[in-house]
Parts: sequence; structure tokens; C-alpha cells
Amino acid sequence: MRYLLLLATATGLLAASEQRLTLEQLKAFIQSSVKLKEPDVQVAKYLHTIKLTEKLDDRTVETLQGMGAGPKTVGALREMVDATASLPEAAAPAVKPVYVPKPPPDSIEQGRILDQVREYVMNYTKNLPNFICLQVTRRDVDASGKGAGWRHMDTISARLTYDGHEEYDLISQNDQPVPNKKMDQLGGTVSAGEFGSMMKEIFDADSLARFEWDHWGTLRGRPTYVFTYDIEQENSKFHITEMDSKRDIIPAYRGLIYVDKDTKMVTKITLDPYDIPADFPIREAHETLDYQFQKIADGDYMLPLKAELTMRSRYLSRNDIEFRLYRKFETGSTIKFDTPDALPEDQTKETPQPDKTPKKP
Repeated sequence: MRYLLLLATATGLLAASEQRLTLEQLKAFIQSSVKLKEPDVQVAKYLHTIKLTEKLDDRTVETLQGMGAGPKTVGALREMVDATASLPEAAAPAVKPVYVPKPPPDSIEQGRILDQVREYVMNYTKNLPNFICLQVTRRDVDASGKGAGWRHMDTISARLTYDGHEEYDLISQNDQPVPNKKMDQLGGTVSAGEFGSMMKEIFDADSLARFEWDHWGTLRGRPTYVFTYDIEQENSKFHITEMDSKRDIIPAYRGLIYVDKDTKMVTKITLDPYDIPADFPIREAHETLDYQFQKIADGDYMLPLKAELTMRSRYLSRNDIEFRLYRKFETGSTIKFDTPDALPEDQTKETPQPDKTPKKP
């Protein structure tokens, strides 16, 4: 805006008082005058009313001429070259540091990381204590199928008990008790297997998963290895069941595995089935599962924090599943089942900027 104001003064023939400009301000003024197609004679006349605070050289004049400065403007600039010969040269503009992505681990190190993760995953459930927690499932639907008309369907609370296997006891649906019912009796989209079977099947030798390096990530403030994986249909154990028709398929699937750099523990999984049969009612599905340390008794354990499942059939459905209020399970254990507020989004989102190392130019 300042340069447009100066140009308006030039168009008015003479400035009310002498203007003092830096070399960068002069360049910006000339560029602006060329862009706005100001008359060459008026620009040149204005240049005679200013004083520079820094030296102007022939090379800069040639650059401005190449940008479109007119002959009278160039003549005025050459006079300024002589007039500013004794002034100090302009300070070099500050150079922004150039950033380069941190290089990935080499192939040998990647193999070593995946071996450590596989060992952790295959022993994951063996190291879990007996516990109970609250599972809160918030279900939304979008009848338009475009993702722009989401409507809340219900909120389901369930007591999850783990003593070597998972057991779910429904407590309420929209704060109304639902005794003697199972999750799949409520209709809509449901999911199961969040406590270890998903990642175990990915790393199971029979799955023949193909792993490749993807990128460095930062998840919940911690540096993270991110790998892709791909499991072909003949080796898959992932089921999608359409409840109305009772049809069940086992598709191929792929996704991302997030591995904490320091602990080599899995902290996030994404899952996307593909090559779904054309006549199957469910056309697309996407699932994410986040893990975070949870304190149970005197120990800290990496346990599910949140899962999200979206599916497309005749409409879109979305389940946000949170795992809260972990505590040790003992005979007679109880838990307060008030539905907590939803987790903030930053608990499950990867930091947008990857881990980068500054490099001086």
C-alpha cells in the first residue's frame, strides 16, 4: 500500500516533501509502476523528487529495465547511480534457511525396526493386565452420501472388560439403559477387535504383509516412524459384514503403521480395504486406531485411545469410538459410567510438518 501511495504522489506531479527510500523500496515502486502502467514521464519526474539512503548500481538499473521500466525512468535511475556512488551498499537480504527432509533409516535399519515391532505386536496381549474401561461410541450418518450432511444418530456406552479376552456389556444408548442387548442388536455400523487383533493380523507371518517406508511423523509430540503395509485378499483375515443381507466378505487391505521411535510400540494404525466386489452393498471403508499410554494400578500400558470407522453404502456412516476411564479389573470392580466429553482432535492428528533438519544454504 505504501508504494501505491507514492505512485499516486507521482501522478500528482510532485511530492509535497522530499521522499527518502531504501533500495528495496525503490525496486518495489518501479515494479508497481510497471504493473499499473503508469506513464513513463510521470514516474521519471517522481524519481527526481526522492533521495535514496543506499547505493544504486548499474546492474540494478538493468534489472529494473528488464522488468519494463521506460526509457525516461531508466534515465532518471542512471542519474541516481552517480548521485548515490558515495552511499553505503544495501545490506544483503536475510537468507531463509533451507530445510531438507530428514533421511529415512536405511533398509537394514528398517528391517531391524520392523522385527522389533513384530515381536512387540505378537506379545502385546500377553503383557496386558486385567482391566475394565468405558467404551463410548458416537455414531453419525449422512444420507446424502457426500459428507456434508452429517446427522448424529446415537451415543452408546459400554463396559469393556479384559481378562485375556474382550467382553462388552452395553450400558446405555442415548443415556437410556439397554439391558440384555448386544452391540450388533442396535443396528447401524459396529466394529470389533480394537485391542490387538488388528495389528496382530497385520504382522502375522501368514498375512505376508508387504511393508515399505513412508515418512517421518510426529504423533502426540513424539517422533514416529511411519510405514505402509499391504495384505492381499488371499492372506486377509479382515471381515466386512453387511447386516441387512448378512453377506460377509474378506477383502484385501492396506494402510499405515505408526511406530514410536523410542519405544518401538505401535501408536496408530490406518486400514483401507480395496478390491471390494462390485455387487457388495458396502462400497468403501476406512478405519483408524490410536494407542496411548494408560495408567492402570502402578503400571503404564499402551492401550487404545480412539478408533474411527467410516463406511459408504447407500449412505455414509461414521463411528467415533473412545476408550476412557481405564482401571484394574478385580472381582466386584465398578466404574463410573457418566459419558465424558469427546476427545480433542489434536490427540489423534499427526503434526502436519514432518521432522526436518535445517540446512544452511
